[in-house]
Amino acid sequence: MSIGKAWEEAVAFVARESSLLFPVALLFVALPGLILQEMTPPELAKWNLSETTMPQVPGSFWLAMMLAMIIIGFGSLTLLALALRPGISVGEALRLSFARLPVLLGVALVVAGFLAGAVIAATLAVTILSLIAKPVGATLALLLGAGVVAVTIFASVRLLLLNPVVIDGTAGVMASLRHGWALTRGHFWRLFGFIVALTLLSAIVGGAAQAVFGLIGTLIGGPTGGRLIGGVAAAVVSTVVQVYMLVMLARLYRQAEGS
Repeated sequence: MSIGKAWEEAVAFVARESSLLFPVALLFVALPGLILQEMTPPELAKWNLSETTMPQVPGSFWLAMMLAMIIIGFGSLTLLALALRPGISVGEALRLSFARLPVLLGVALVVAGFLAGAVIAATLAVTILSLIAKPVGATLALLLGAGVVAVTIFASVRLLLLNPVVIDGTAGVMASLRHGWALTRGHFWRLFGFIVALTLLSAIVGGAAQAVFGLIGTLIGGPTGGRLIGGVAAAVVSTVVQVYMLVMLARLYRQAEGS
């Protein structure tokens, strides 16, 4: 598996097919994310994990977040279809993505259920031990918390090629999970470095775009204009990075399939 080769192929493909990729990405990835960002209650946006109590949030926000995630997942599948099947039209890619979306949602539910089960089991263990000996419970809480984070990161990397598997195949939920897991065997650290590099790149470039355009927006329309324009700029930049990432995933998937 060569990250460098995948990058070269992704750059060439995006340059050739940008007129197909970016409209889809902006409509189905950037726009839902931007709308959800504007809907996020201020108290939730300021909340962080160090605070023990999550602020009260309307149920409509969680519904909107689920809908946005589904639309973004649909858009990602469409972009992967365009990357994996050269010559396919946007309409054909949309129809294929709609047909395979239930499998992607099923996979997401299985993985989320597994992680939720791990968190619940860890919480019960910590609670029981805290009743017996508080110092032991506190230490175990830290260890189990770190373990859950490590397992989540490991599973995320090992399932990195799952979306290409879903859109390129015809298998169901569990078969797609097994196939996606098998394809990344022996490539964990290479894929982990790929994700870390892209995450840092997206954060740095997106943050710079938000700061620059936010300042310009503030000069034009005050704090509200600065927040909106900065958010739009960050969303556009993040979407561009995501297009390249998805096309690279498609190329890495082809490499793994070929081997």
